[in-house]
This record gives sequence, structure tokens and C-alpha cells, in this order.
Amino acid sequence: MGQVAAHRPRAGGVGQRRRAVYARGMFAHFTRRLVIAGLAALALGAAPGSRAPIVLAAASLQESLDAAADQWAKTGHPRPVISFAASSTLARQIEAGSPGDLFVSADEEWMDALAAKRLIAPGTRADLVGNRLVVVEPAGRRTAVPLNGGRLARLLGAGPLAMADPDSVPAGKYGKAALTKLGAWDAVSSHVVRAENVRAALALVERGAAPFGIVYLTDAKASSKVRVAGMFPAASHPPIVYPIARIAISTNPEAERFRRYLLSAQGRAIFARFGFGAPGRPH
Repeated sequence: MGQVAAHRPRAGGVGQRRRAVYARGMFAHFTRRLVIAGLAALALGAAPGSRAPIVLAAASLQESLDAAADQWAKTGHPRPVISFAASSTLARQIEAGSPGDLFVSADEEWMDALAAKRLIAPGTRADLVGNRLVVVEPAGRRTAVPLNGGRLARLLGAGPLAMADPDSVPAGKYGKAALTKLGAWDAVSSHVVRAENVRAALALVERGAAPFGIVYLTDAKASSKVRVAGMFPAASHPPIVYPIARIAISTNPEAERFRRYLLSAQGRAIFARFGFGAPGRPH
């Protein structure tokens, strides 16, 4: 197994990276609502006689959902306008009344929170896809990550570990759960660089700012700059399920049509091309 001592950070390095990540997160928080307002304006002018649905979707769905939207548009429908961010960020925006028609979360908890406040349309919630959780490293390396407590803690604790915020973002919560189950969280937690979403965590590994990161398998497959160094056992964390639902304030009939398309065999086949599996089933 490769040596990782060379990745030990300089004093203050992790703190500086954390501050930089949080600064970007604060900027994104203040600009996100302006972006969604702009998306609403685009949707209104998307096509004569119809209105493109606004989809608020987990960041890890970027390539797959864009591909599905492109295919849907080829059938004569207005192309959905999609905003990608952390599920936690999008759920809070829905709570605040931001415009939107569909919500796709990377976990069930944030969808549950909206359902409890009657912010999703009854009868429209369904499980869309599933995913796996992996450790990634820069593509030029060849580390074999041991998925047992002591050795895993020593390896990941040797340098900054990029993760989506484990307090709120689904990918980070799954990662914390897995590391806790495997007995490594206490040793690793002080080395975690918390990113705004899973794609921001991936970017830290891509540019060499962190030697390891915890992301979804589909994120790793979407990048040529990282490789999978280890896959967490499915039993080490809650099942990774992406629920979809129509937002309660939506009155756009195109939203329900697109939701049903994504849940159809044709829609699911698109997600499968990008590495997603059936919800609730290891793959």
C-alpha cells in the first residue's frame, strides 16, 4: 500500500482551506436565490404556449439529469431549467418560497422535512435512483484504501479529507455515518475540509488540495481527474436514495410530465448510463 506521510498538511493549512470553502459557500448562499429567480424568468420564455419546469436537484445529478432534460426536449417538450446545489440548500430555498416545480434530493431526510411542512404535492413523491459512496484520490495515484477502522483512520487522517458538510449535506452525512460505523470518524474529523456540496469536495481532490475525498460513485465516474481508491460497504451507512417530488406551489403541467418521464424505464436507463442504480439496492 502506498505511503501517505507526504500528504501531512503544513500548520494552518486545513484551517485556511476550511475558511476558503466556507467563504465560497457564503457567496453561493447569497447569490443562489438570484440565480433561481433568473431561472424562473428563463422558464417563462422557454417556448410559446408552454413553460419549462424548474427543477431543483442535488449536485451529484448534474450530468445525468442534464442528459435526461436534453432527451426530453427532443420529444417536443420545453427543456427543463435545472438548478444544481446541495440538497440542504435547495430544501431551505423551497422553505423560503423560492420558485420551483420539482425537487430531487440526495437523501430522504430533506424530502421528509419538506413533506412535514406540506411543501411537496401529495402523491408525487417517489424514489428515483440509488448510489454508492467511495473514497477518491487524484488520478495519478494508486493507493489501496483499507476499509477498516485503525488503518483507514491513519490513512485518511494523514492529510486534509474533502467531504461535503457532514452536518447538513447528504454526501457528507453518509460519509460521517460510514466512518463512524468503521471506527474512523473520531480520528479523521479534525482533518475534514467541509465543502458546500459533493461536487465542491470532488473539486478539492481534482486540483490536489486534498489527497483524499469522500464522494458518490457517480461523481468519481464523471471526472477523469480522480480515481476510486475504495468503496464503502453498503451496510456502513444508510441506503443512498434520491427521492423526487413535485413542489406544492407548482402549477406547471410540464413538471408532472417530466417527473413521470424520469421515473419511466426510459428515464431510469439514462441514469443507469451514468452509474446510478435502482433505489435501495446495492450496485
